[in-house]
Amino acid sequence: MNVSSVWHAPGHAVRYRERVFAARTRLTRDHTDLPEAQRRALTDLVGFNASTAFGRAHGLGRVLTMEDFRSAVPVRDYADHAPLIERTAAGERNLLSADTPAVYFTSSGSTGAHKKVPVTPRFMKTTFMPFYYAAWAPLVEHFPEVLERPDAVLNLKHDPLTAPPTTADGRPHVGASQVDFGARFGEPLSAEPGTGAPWAALPVPTDPADHLERAYLRLRLAVQADLRCMIGINPAMVAAVPYQLNLWWPRIVKEVRDGTLGGLPHGRPDPARAAELERLADSSGRVRPAQVWPRMRALFCWTTGVASLYLPALSGEFGADVAVLPAPVAASEGPVGVALDRHPSAGSLTASASVYEFVPAEEDLRPDSDTLLPDELEAGRDYHVVFSHVGGLYRYAVGDVVRVVDTAGGVPRVEYAGRGGRSDAAGERLRDAEAVRALHTALRPGGLALRNAACRVEPSPGGTPHYVFAVSPRGPWPPAGAARFTAALDGALSAESAGYAAARAAGRLAAPSLRLLDAEAFDRDWHAAVASGIRPTQVKDRLFRQDDALWGRLTAAPNG
Repeated sequence: MNVSSVWHAPGHAVRYRERVFAARTRLTRDHTDLPEAQRRALTDLVGFNASTAFGRAHGLGRVLTMEDFRSAVPVRDYADHAPLIERTAAGERNLLSADTPAVYFTSSGSTGAHKKVPVTPRFMKTTFMPFYYAAWAPLVEHFPEVLERPDAVLNLKHDPLTAPPTTADGRPHVGASQVDFGARFGEPLSAEPGTGAPWAALPVPTDPADHLERAYLRLRLAVQADLRCMIGINPAMVAAVPYQLNLWWPRIVKEVRDGTLGGLPHGRPDPARAAELERLADSSGRVRPAQVWPRMRALFCWTTGVASLYLPALSGEFGADVAVLPAPVAASEGPVGVALDRHPSAGSLTASASVYEFVPAEEDLRPDSDTLLPDELEAGRDYHVVFSHVGGLYRYAVGDVVRVVDTAGGVPRVEYAGRGGRSDAAGERLRDAEAVRALHTALRPGGLALRNAACRVEPSPGGTPHYVFAVSPRGPWPPAGAARFTAALDGALSAESAGYAAARAAGRLAAPSLRLLDAEAFDRDWHAAVASGIRPTQVKDRLFRQDDALWGRLTAAPNG
């Protein structure tokens, strides 16, 4: 049974709901004793993989405690794991995991290089699936209508491939959203909401590399549906939808009227719906998602990081009462936190999925970094994430920073704060999270709003480096308001970052400047990135953009 047909099977919605709630109950139960859950995860990890090449080299068979594990294995990143991963992908076995990878997740990482993340059946069963099912619980619980019809959800991240690329050992090397977990891992209920919709498997021939055309075709079909939810995970994909509707609106309306899809016959002509859609555009010719889908109830995507700057206003374009539910805190390499309730941004640490360690974000990660355990974290602080799991990643520095929001049920609740790297032109060591919080602080007093923002370091007129913030405003930004914002941003950056404050005080950094872009600049830039061949799920918001060519593309004048 393929992914789409699963959602049409009798009783599927009931079974899916039961499975999701059971996973949440299991995680909640695991959280009642956080140290014990972590001890079990460590015992399982070292016991299962002790006889691997990695396990023998690091003496995992002698590891009994967390202190033993810290002494045996240094903190490591992808580059440290890569030699054994590449040998595994070439066909060698029992190197990192005693289990054989069934697939390799791809991830662009912070540099754009494609990783190969080995995904084993044991990892899926013990680490991934409980977390994965539980992630949908708040959506299913509070918006049950998303399960009433297969076409109630537009799942933007679902993009299956009929002929996926493979590694040398013959395993698919794809994004997590391109894997049929039912067929690959015997989990038919894992098909996400929206994967049974008519647009989930496109009914007309397409070029798998033409991601924009595939997005258009799905949107064209979805305008004839009564959507209740949109799933993006990556919020940049959700932010692109209002722009796409208007960019493609004449073509969409014509194809609905003619009964075509991508220029090919599909279904019946629907002149009544076409006329209705035509009437939605306002006097300027623009249309809003709330007009196309007036019964939309929820968006499901990451809500923190750069997205926190624009999501509150963006959600209003989908409807005044549309809720934004946070997607899990996770990477292709493994899970970190999952929302078990309606918290707007944070998820509970998935205590039984991996062994978790943390390093204060203001410190540099080193192989011998002193780490903190989950019960040693403090609310209101940022931390690098280091995790280890049975899939064959050991003390893995994933490159993300999380912020501890609070503790729920004895377990830290964390939200994604940004990437772990820093911008450091003059010793300021500025992090994503610090700059985003400074932007929030600077926006608040003037009542200003933005569509997106990015920054980079450039020489000032006097030659001293300074930060240039490129901003697409939401609504008018009068010159006086923009000037006050820029001054407030300078102060907020100093308040957030001691390194920035010291660099400013010593004259190593000049005051920041503001570059106001047009309203659609970031949308055009996102589309240009996708048009270059990058999958939409991997074109994410990036605050620091030091690359000259990419900065030029973002800041170019419309049609310039």
